[in-house]
Amino acid sequence: MTGSTEDYAPHPHTGGRTAALRALAVWRTAAPDAPRVVVLTGSSGSGRSRLVTGFLMLCDAEFRGRLPLDEMDPSTVPPELPAPAVPAPDGLTAAQVLWLLADHYELKATSTEEVFAELAALDEPVTVVVPDVDRAGPVRAAGEPARLVREVLAPLAATGTVRLLAEVDRPLAAELAAGLPPGSVQVIDLDEPQWADPEALVLHAQAALNPAFGAPELPFTVDPAARLALGAAIGRRAGTSPLVVQLAVHCALMAPEGFDPADESHLPASVGEALDLHARRLGADPQTLRLMLAPLALAEADGIPVHLWTRLASAVAGQDMSRAFADGMLLAGPFVQPEEQEGDDGRTLLRLLHPAVGAEIRAGLPSVRAAQTQIAMALLEAVPDQDWSKADPYVRDHIAGHTLEAGLLPQLLTDPGLFVHADPVSLRAAVEAVPTGELGAPARTYLRTAPLLTRTQVSVVLRAALLETAFVEDGLPEYADAIRGRLGLDLPWQTLWSLPVPGVSAVTVGSLPRPEGAPTPVAVLAVPAGTPGARPLGESDSSAVLVHHLVQPDEVGDLDPGQILRPSEEERAAAPLGLSRGADYLRVWDRASQEVVAALISDTPFTAADLSPDGILVVSTERGAKALRIRPAAPAIAS
Repeated sequence: MTGSTEDYAPHPHTGGRTAALRALAVWRTAAPDAPRVVVLTGSSGSGRSRLVTGFLMLCDAEFRGRLPLDEMDPSTVPPELPAPAVPAPDGLTAAQVLWLLADHYELKATSTEEVFAELAALDEPVTVVVPDVDRAGPVRAAGEPARLVREVLAPLAATGTVRLLAEVDRPLAAELAAGLPPGSVQVIDLDEPQWADPEALVLHAQAALNPAFGAPELPFTVDPAARLALGAAIGRRAGTSPLVVQLAVHCALMAPEGFDPADESHLPASVGEALDLHARRLGADPQTLRLMLAPLALAEADGIPVHLWTRLASAVAGQDMSRAFADGMLLAGPFVQPEEQEGDDGRTLLRLLHPAVGAEIRAGLPSVRAAQTQIAMALLEAVPDQDWSKADPYVRDHIAGHTLEAGLLPQLLTDPGLFVHADPVSLRAAVEAVPTGELGAPARTYLRTAPLLTRTQVSVVLRAALLETAFVEDGLPEYADAIRGRLGLDLPWQTLWSLPVPGVSAVTVGSLPRPEGAPTPVAVLAVPAGTPGARPLGESDSSAVLVHHLVQPDEVGDLDPGQILRPSEEERAAAPLGLSRGADYLRVWDRASQEVVAALISDTPFTAADLSPDGILVVSTERGAKALRIRPAAPAIAS
């Protein structure tokens, strides 16, 4: 039942849903008897996202001014209050969603625990709406929606100062509601009779068939009686699913030949029926349609580039699908949505009209894992010369998601080129979804370094430089050598050595005189007494130093620390490079041009740093010390 009457105009975006809008308006009033938490759910395609969007229009001052509020049912219009926070999770991790919320309320928290504590300590309640939880995460197979519910929404729902509306798939909705006290939460399931709106579905179908709203002029669209009868039949067959209505109309309008509006057996009652009935009406095998759409059902992010579609469909099918695509674009058209990507390349991405279509196709595959394996192999073959810098952005950034679902990701994580060139957000999410015990040493190094790569969205060159030094730190010099020698990038530094000794409190560069020849450049590390290999300073047992060759990756033999000479202030001032230091960053800059030539960031605070006059940077953190040869700035080109 809609609960509406002819006296009121429906919401122009939802076209109905009066009962659900009334419940949301009550929640918005924050009255003493109103639930503090509302969980909106229903099957995929039931119109959850559309309902939330329509409700948020009523909560936004700008949109309210565009709506016919005086003509709408007053019980569906919430009071005019400050707009709620809406941390949209599409493509984001659970942590990113929480920090969006923290930024919105300008919290001073530095940890997730502090975010919830600060929200709980607020004097006034806050209102939070989280739509599209099912679209969370940069990688589908990583299970980010469940993590978002358990790590963010459940704690928010348990916080007394938070009024929460969350749109969640049915299994996770039950889990979220189960942890809350009775009376504090209301579950609105749009498939249940009290919330379903069959009248709205009929009106939706009739409007979509009307040439006045953009439908083509066809016998069953220009004749009002035929249009109304067909719309009623489509709505009746669709049950509670606006998506099925949309697909039925799309199929009829896009390929009207052979469509009999009087034959209800041609009208779908489910997403699967919409696929199969459309294929049969066009004289095609339904399995051909499903194979054509399979790459889109298995795609990551916003969809696949159009030029990869046929190639990936052929991989899933195990046969050449070119003929099917040449003859059957009307076959796939009602279920596909193109999207022009921003930028200069003018690429077109293709995705399915709705995630429920993808779920239906995935459910019909003999093995999703096998299909993803075929797609992953086809994507690997599409990398020119196996050079990731030349790979299509989709291949480069999302092959990890495909190989994760295929169970092949650990085998992929041995290529430094992929580590450097792939989008670190999606690659990190995929790698984190693999049990640590299944990861090889280079993958574990990547995982340790990934927070630095994603925190600041650093450039490809700096990603390569940070990974180069991380591989040296972790005893994987062959991977550091591959980054320096194989990728063709001008790194700002070369990591000379790394010493995993804790407790370094100071570092100093210097030189050790020799009886013959030039002095030996060294690095002096102040370490706790008793550190293996350290030499005590003076008669005190409380301080000691480690002396390491500045350039070579080994320690200096027996020596007297008192013999070490430090650079004079004059030598340092005359050096071409200068050093600036913060808590978690270091900058080396060219004195002549004042340009930064190297910026080093760390996941743990720097405890000390020193720069030799000839450009060797020695730094320490709580994990140890390392030396990097800084590449000087390129000489200016005379104009």
